[in-house]
Amino acid sequence: MTKAELVEMIAGVTGVSKKDTAVIVNMILENISRALESSDKVELRGFGSFKVKSRRSRTARNPRSGDSVMVPAKLVPYFKASNELKARLNGEPTG
Repeated sequence: MTKAELVEMIAGVTGVSKKDTAVIVNMILENISRALESSDKVELRGFGSFKVKSRRSRTARNPRSGDSVMVPAKLVPYFKASNELKARLNGEPTG
């Protein structure tokens, strides 16, 4: 599902215009991004949580040439699904 499809579905269910719905969806995503930039954890009950994990630097190999390449340490976003979401995906009863 794309962001445009999400906006269209929400607008159809709520009766709010697509333009207003797009603003709301963009604001939600922007605020999640800002929180992660600040190293805050974002928890959406019943859905999952987003947080930032750090990856250490490491030595990797270029598959084409076989040369060693140094990969620097970096921060990466991480999503962990809630138990409720996992149960829904596996067709198990929730709550």
